[in-house]
Amino acid sequence: MSTNVLKYTSKLTGKNILVFGGTSGIDFCVAEASLEYGATVTISSSNPSRLSTALSRLRTSYPSSSITGYTCDVSDLSDLSTLEENLTTLLDKVTENGAKKIDHIAFTAGDALSLPIVKNVTPTTLFSLANVRFVAPIFIAKLIPSYMSLAPASSFTITGGVNSSKPAPGWAIAAAWGSAIEGLMRGLTVDLAPMRVNVVVPSAVKTEIFERLGTERMETVLKDYAIQTTVGDIGKPEDVAETYLYAMKDQFVTGSVLESNGGRLLVYMDFREGKPALPVHNVVMKLEFVQSSVFCVLCLVSRVRDFKMRGSPCGFL
Repeated sequence: MSTNVLKYTSKLTGKNILVFGGTSGIDFCVAEASLEYGATVTISSSNPSRLSTALSRLRTSYPSSSITGYTCDVSDLSDLSTLEENLTTLLDKVTENGAKKIDHIAFTAGDALSLPIVKNVTPTTLFSLANVRFVAPIFIAKLIPSYMSLAPASSFTITGGVNSSKPAPGWAIAAAWGSAIEGLMRGLTVDLAPMRVNVVVPSAVKTEIFERLGTERMETVLKDYAIQTTVGDIGKPEDVAETYLYAMKDQFVTGSVLESNGGRLLVYMDFREGKPALPVHNVVMKLEFVQSSVFCVLCLVSRVRDFKMRGSPCGFL
């Protein structure tokens, strides 16, 4: 067997990858990691300044890599025909008018979340949450057959959120749209087969967005998120990015919800108090105590049964 063939680390070498977002946080790390694996990467953003900064950072870190970027506004849905036109223009540039097929699309784009609660919701605030995260992937999927090969080697990965499975108070509407994203993924898996479609569902991840809170407030918020996990920490974008790369490289994973949440779904929250009911290590200790107690009871019952079957020499059973 040749030692020159890199069977695993070469899976993305030379692949044409488009990252929607790509300028900060998880999306930047997906682009960064794809470059490290030898892919040709295009990043897209609605903000020209952030796009320019991200391209400069990536080119400085990976001077011999192939990285390009284009602006594309997927957040303005006041005119649906404009969204499709913007996407078509972008995909034409990335593929040189369809001549160079895209191998993988990672859709990590998102806008600033405004969380309408049910008692105050209006049609405008209800659908504003869906603009980037739900509607844009639908139009991308519509255009995919013209710009990608519908084969298992290709993939389209969209992004959800852990609150669809474990919503906090006030997150009902956001959780509903998150669940819709997962349903969309399953439907697209069937419609675009045999190309693969998956959704990555991260928990709270420490990205640049937290810096808007200020240092003191940010530390408090990050600590609150950390205690809601079994690992006792908040997510890092470079770790979550690995989930997107896995979705690209494993040609047998499709129709799947890929979670990177630090065990948040396993931490019991007392929402009346707004914090975990017990620290994680206390929960584990109590579970171990209960398990040991149950084992002792079962052993005692077994001994009693044996005495009764054989007859007790002491006469008290």
